[in-house]
Amino acid sequence: MTFFGKVITAMITPFNSDGLVNYAEAEKLAAYLVDNGSDSLVVCGTTGESPTLTWEEEHELFRIVQQVVGNKAKVIAGTGSNCTQEAILATQTASKMGLDGSLQVVPYYNKPPQEGLYYHFSAIAQASPDLPIILYNVPSRTGQNLSPETIARLSSIPNIVAIKEASGNLDQASLIRRLTPPEFTLYSGDDSLTLPLMSIGGSGVISVASHLVGKLIQEMLQYFINGHVNNATQIHVKLMPLFKALFTTTNPIPIKCALSLLGWQADVLRPPLCPLPEELVESIKAPMLELGLLK
Repeated sequence: MTFFGKVITAMITPFNSDGLVNYAEAEKLAAYLVDNGSDSLVVCGTTGESPTLTWEEEHELFRIVQQVVGNKAKVIAGTGSNCTQEAILATQTASKMGLDGSLQVVPYYNKPPQEGLYYHFSAIAQASPDLPIILYNVPSRTGQNLSPETIARLSSIPNIVAIKEASGNLDQASLIRRLTPPEFTLYSGDDSLTLPLMSIGGSGVISVASHLVGKLIQEMLQYFINGHVNNATQIHVKLMPLFKALFTTTNPIPIKCALSLLGWQADVLRPPLCPLPEELVESIKAPMLELGLLK
């Protein structure tokens, strides 16, 4: 069974003031995350602003993150696309680079039916049979839901090993767990639903908040796994204001604001994303102050 750990951070991409990728800052951030609760890193996913990165920039980010984390964590490449052939080529490149896995988002905008989705993901998996693949269902961004029945069909393909389930629907997540084999890993795609998802057979989270509180999220999951549900719940409710603040507007705008408040070079976003409005900055600061992240 392929397992990427309990806490996977969907890593931001830092940019310089001129809008170019700040590779040195990305290197420092990757090392920090691995030392602060992350079992694996997703590089160039949604939180990494993948729609505005070139493939050359993505390949360089894969290379430097892989180099800096070594064997301390796994590196998962965001190589999804709404063009099947483009996703195949990007995933083959990640496989040749020796990365540990690929995150494959549901194709966006062209809104394929379930049979088209099955073909898309199965074609990518078959073209890179040695690379473990995590499906990524996020209907709020893609305009199409990957159904539990289609996920179940895909889970029979050997290198499709997990799903990041970000529909926000616990009934759907329960059905995914019911229809897929036990070794198929179910990750929460929403920080606020991580603990509830664990109760229906989840294994962890692909997280945004772990940039800030990775160790606490690890502690929460460890408490749950060891049967200390009340302790896990206490951490969950403690972190809820932060979880909600990080989604006051489009991700990754709030998390980049939060990281910049902590001194990271993270305040630049690539258009069409834009900085967090000043009136919302306080909504980020408040839970950070409450958690002692800011003084």
